[in-house]
Amino acid sequence: MFAAVWSNEDMTTAEQSLADDKMRAEIAKLLAETKQIGINTFLAPFLAAAGVMGATAAIVKIFLG
Repeated sequence: MFAAVWSNEDMTTAEQSLADDKMRAEIAKLLAETKQIGINTFLAPFLAAAGVMGATAAIVKIFLG
């Protein structure tokens, strides 16, 4: 992907700028994906627990209420 960065040839300013922009875009993409994974890791178990508690409350209310 970044073959020009590792070659022995000197990069022009335009090529270096393009490589920098691509690297920044890749970093931004990875940060966004990491944030999404973090949200899902926290939110999924919380919603599952809330659903179980709600279902339990409904069953208790029906049979004991």
